[in-house]
Amino acid sequence: MLDHLPRKIETMEDVLAWDAAAERHETPCGAGSMVWRKWGSGPPVILCHGGSGSWTHWCKTIPVQAQTHTLWVPDLPGLGDSAAPSDLSHPAGAAEALNIGIRQLIPREQRPRIVAFSFGCHVSSLAMYGLGDHIRDFLIIGTSALGRTDRPVMNFPKERADMTDAERAGVHRGVLEMLMFRRAERIDDLAIALQADNVAKARFRSRVHSHTDTVKRAVGRMKVPLRCIWGENDVVAHPDVDTVLGILGEHHPEMTATIIPDAGHWVMYERGDAFNEALAAMLRE
Repeated sequence: MLDHLPRKIETMEDVLAWDAAAERHETPCGAGSMVWRKWGSGPPVILCHGGSGSWTHWCKTIPVQAQTHTLWVPDLPGLGDSAAPSDLSHPAGAAEALNIGIRQLIPREQRPRIVAFSFGCHVSSLAMYGLGDHIRDFLIIGTSALGRTDRPVMNFPKERADMTDAERAGVHRGVLEMLMFRRAERIDDLAIALQADNVAKARFRSRVHSHTDTVKRAVGRMKVPLRCIWGENDVVAHPDVDTVLGILGEHHPEMTATIIPDAGHWVMYERGDAFNEALAAMLRE
């Protein structure tokens, strides 16, 4: 039951309350376990977070979608609370662990849907190779690895050992402003705290893989229906959203896409209400 939980996650106390209420599962990952959190009831949906992230990338999504669906939300291998994958040099090891976890936790006849954000698209698209019709459809949000070699390189601010807490918070705010948000005034204390916590736990470095064409090739081989939700102003969508949607839809004439206006990369946080409305509509299809 979810009735005793905050209706929205707006503070770290809310995050901890939802975390404590999750049904926790573990599946094999490298020398340890991949951690999954489960909320809600109804048709199953798997939410795969982005690079240097964790389940908290979905903190604005979970309270809404768990009212109508069973949400399976992993910490991807080498991120959050999950162990490192067998190979930290390539996403294939993380994809193998995700594939194993899905097959162990969710029966094929339930046909879960995958909703993936950013680096989560990279890992889950590779995991799809061994899943076949186990998955009902695949929804992409803000992916890279589409073969665009002309993407600009971002030089993010870095933490230093001699920084004060306020200076460290400023570093994380700077990264959020450059990469994740359309409007800096929407960056709140919770977003900064989650970013800091997630980066501190990250062992898998995903940025080096963002300039490959792995997701483009993986999507081209998929046999399941494809969906997309993008922030209109996502800096990862280079040179623009229409171009990346064209790449993704090349082998998927059935693809449907919703563009959330005035939103950046972390669209499900920055424009949570609009994103949840779009996602709910796609999940009803």
